[in-house]
Amino acid sequence: MSNEVDILENDILKRDPALMEFLLIDHSRPKQGKKHGHIIWATDNYEPMGDAYRENTQISIESITGENGGIVQPRVKKTKAEQQSRARDKGEVFTPSWICNRQNNLVDNEWFGFNNAFNEETDEGWITKKDPVSFPTSKGFTWQDYVSDTRLEITCGEAPYLISRYDTITGEIIPVHDRIGLLDRKLRVVAENTASPEEWFEWVLIAYQNIYAYEWQGDNLLLARENALYTFDDNYKEKFGVMPTKEMVRKIAEIISWNFWQMDGLKGVIPNTCHDDVQEIPSLFGDSEKVITPCPGCRDDNYKKHNGIYCKIMDWRKGKAERYIDSIKL
Repeated sequence: MSNEVDILENDILKRDPALMEFLLIDHSRPKQGKKHGHIIWATDNYEPMGDAYRENTQISIESITGENGGIVQPRVKKTKAEQQSRARDKGEVFTPSWICNRQNNLVDNEWFGFNNAFNEETDEGWITKKDPVSFPTSKGFTWQDYVSDTRLEITCGEAPYLISRYDTITGEIIPVHDRIGLLDRKLRVVAENTASPEEWFEWVLIAYQNIYAYEWQGDNLLLARENALYTFDDNYKEKFGVMPTKEMVRKIAEIISWNFWQMDGLKGVIPNTCHDDVQEIPSLFGDSEKVITPCPGCRDDNYKKHNGIYCKIMDWRKGKAERYIDSIKL
């Protein structure tokens, strides 16, 4: 289990280079040869560090490891000035964990048909119920139904509604059993209802396949993916007393690379990929005139007509990728 809020990219790279690749993949971006594209920075906070850190540049492994390791930090580790700057310029606001818990409880209260299945709320906190979670037999729901039910966190930042490894305000690590994220709750249910590592892992895969999150800024998305990955470590060690195998972790990392993706939520495309089309029209006098056609989707405020790169997500039940905008009702 990691007891550090800031997960170091150098540690991930040393552990298994394939994990760093999974954490940076952008499945929506076209491949260059056999190489996957990566998520972009989508923020100008790092531009003073050089060309590799420009807003629309893809994040490379080299740019965040080695001597550059540690430049991507959770909000709680950033200076107050940087927190205020990102809130002012990007509208980045992090919700206290106890408020995430209250709002997640509202979701679960509706699903279960009764209140406080996982914990009792206090003024600015919660008290975890120690008994196994019970399920509403009157609705015919089972624990498997809960684990399989799909959840989405929009504009997720570091994904505090899905994952609560640490308190978003104090930075203190939260014990596994006391975590309140929507993924954390699924993993608790799996742990309470399975015994063998094989059965546990089967249902943990289903839990991860049924949580989704998107984010604009690449550094935040990387942090969310890292939190999701290390949450798996934490829960496996909590349940079985040892760390999971490399093969298990890679399977989880692949799911995370699909289910936590970079997107402009207003357009359904990779951030900053909509563009003007410029056409040179020859004139009778030998020169030419530029005709600029703006992105149709941006011009007409039409979600389905953007010329940017539409984002893909994986439908794990069908076993195939589809455009995000095709998976929702508009």
